[in-house]
Amino acid sequence: AWFGTYIIIRARDMLKLLARSVPFPQAVKILSDGVYCDIIKIGGMVRNKERFVKRRQRMVGPNGSTLKAIEILTNCYVLVQGQTVSVMGDIRGLKAVRRIVEDCMRNIHPVYHIKELMIKRELAKDPNLREENWDRFLPHFKKRNVQRKKTKIVKKKDKPLFPPEPAPRKEDLMMESGEYFLSEADRQAKKASERREAQKSKSEARKQERNKEFEPPAPSAKKRKRGESADDTSKQEGLQDLTERLKKKAKARDTLTKANKKKKAEGLLMQPG
Repeated sequence: AWFGTYIIIRARDMLKLLARSVPFPQAVKILSDGVYCDIIKIGGMVRNKERFVKRRQRMVGPNGSTLKAIEILTNCYVLVQGQTVSVMGDIRGLKAVRRIVEDCMRNIHPVYHIKELMIKRELAKDPNLREENWDRFLPHFKKRNVQRKKTKIVKKKDKPLFPPEPAPRKEDLMMESGEYFLSEADRQAKKASERREAQKSKSEARKQERNKEFEPPAPSAKKRKRGESADDTSKQEGLQDLTERLKKKAKARDTLTKANKKKKAEGLLMQPG
């Protein structure tokens, strides 16, 4: 009698499995004794869609090899479909698969759990170790923080609220200058006068450049040495002036003496006899 009432729950589970794309021959097995099902929701575990797809694919493995290994080690049927994972098997197997799926979505690779299940399977065969604690035999993997390339955050430039003012039209510029209201003849006369003024300014600039060649160079002031004050430099300049004056006087004397000697020699030559 109890089986008749419990078959309703079994039928509900079967409908759930069929809704999750489990094939009918496999879904029918849920009606038999000792077979249970679990539908694990993985959609809300990872926010980023690309990351979610990668981790879900990691659970399946290349050509479904990882999923096949999980099925063999847990004696369960596992189907990954959309945002859920459908599992069928005994209670111990369902717990193991749930743990693998949740850890996979938390970025722990299923290979570590597969290795652990393989060791447990070998230890279960030994009758002496069946009742002992297996923690010393199981591998303990350390978490490694792999350094990834940091993506540079490019700050967007603050755009102004209002668009820039449009460039003024030619007609607007002519209206501002008053040229728009002139006749064609007046416009031509204005352009000709502007042209003449521009030519005059250019010709004046050229004349100034030509005249620069004929200008005498500016007297270069002698550079003052380091450590010399303004008084020292003025004294040196005064001494230089004195020496130049004395040199000029000496030259003048030499020229006078030479002239006198010449006159005396000419006088002697002019005397008779």
